[in-house]
Amino acid sequence: MSPTFSSLSIRNYRIYFSGSFVSNVGTWMGRVAQDWLVLTVLTDHSATALGLVTGLQFLPFLLLAPFTGVVADRFPKRRILFLSQGALALSALTLAVLTLTGVVELWQVYAVALFQGIATSVDNPARQSFVSEIVPRQQLSNAVGLNSASFNAGRLVGPGVAGLVIAWLGTGTALLLNGLSFFFVIASLASLHTDELTPAPRVRGKGQVREGFAYVRSRPDLMVIMGLVFVLGTFGMNFQLTMALMATKVFHKGATEYGLLGSIMAIGSLAAALLSARRREPRLAVVLLALAGFTVASLLAALAPTYDLFALALVPVGLASLTALTTANSTVQLSVEPHMRGRVMSLYMAILMGGTPIGSPLIGWLGDHAGPRWTIGIGTVMVGLSLLVVVALHTRGGPAGRLQVTRGAGRLPRLSLVATPVPQPELAR
Repeated sequence: MSPTFSSLSIRNYRIYFSGSFVSNVGTWMGRVAQDWLVLTVLTDHSATALGLVTGLQFLPFLLLAPFTGVVADRFPKRRILFLSQGALALSALTLAVLTLTGVVELWQVYAVALFQGIATSVDNPARQSFVSEIVPRQQLSNAVGLNSASFNAGRLVGPGVAGLVIAWLGTGTALLLNGLSFFFVIASLASLHTDELTPAPRVRGKGQVREGFAYVRSRPDLMVIMGLVFVLGTFGMNFQLTMALMATKVFHKGATEYGLLGSIMAIGSLAAALLSARRREPRLAVVLLALAGFTVASLLAALAPTYDLFALALVPVGLASLTALTTANSTVQLSVEPHMRGRVMSLYMAILMGGTPIGSPLIGWLGDHAGPRWTIGIGTVMVGLSLLVVVALHTRGGPAGRLQVTRGAGRLPRLSLVATPVPQPELAR
């Protein structure tokens, strides 16, 4: 089997991957349908309303991440996923029924978005760290890459299908299909051979939230990665909002063309995920180069004069952003202690997605007042500045360490962060 797909040789992972893929397709259909519902049915293309919906979906990440990480480290992750995926299915089906019956109102969308955010804040750290219980450590980087490939293959298929379903059958039908798709991942969890899983040690006792923060503070390398991811997630990854505004307000396109943009962008994202799956060892240099590529590609997208050129620019945007995120995710998972993984991953996801409640309303407001192109341009500026700050601070050394160039096994040099020694906290077992 190709090294890119080596984790699929493991039965449990193959089943889990298949169920997740179907659910990911449905999730992207649901996102497109929800945005279309808010923009064209419940408001007159209000970027602010759409930004609030997006913000409410991600607000719980910011507020609950330290606690949901403890939940992931304390309880069986498979059991958590059964409950969280069931809650997500319930919320998706509720919005679908409200829409199909014609009684949906904007406040109801806000309420469903907040509930989904709470369920996802519980689901995400458990799901991110559960993969390490399915595959052996040497396969973890490959499995993380394939998980990203599944997510972005769903992005490749889902938005385009959603656009067609909305045009032919209506928004409610697309939302209904999303709700039903969650049962595929629930079925895959039920089909796993539990005797082939390798559960991480479960934590006990008090002070677990504080211990998680102390662990991250003692790891400057993790703090650098999380800082870069925060800026990218807050200002640069609001594609759900920016593509909707560009399609409807700049290029005056309909649901089919809007859905197609998500699928086009997923070409680059899927390529990034597959390349990451081939990479045996995540490297900081890949994260920095990918962020530099994102800065250039997002600038081209913001300035694109036509719909076709905008769509074309989304391919390298997807490639660069997912390369950075997948490499950062693998780096964090492979570099932490197994009993800390749930808490660290919850903080990582809070950093990545928790900034969205700040960024999305701000970007929505910016779209209404400065124009849709600035919703992308702000990401270009902020990611570019953060990259310059990190390189400037750490080239000569700083509180988090310094960047060092060393010769790798191949032709290219390797860039690594040499951390300033910091005393490690005493970890409770």
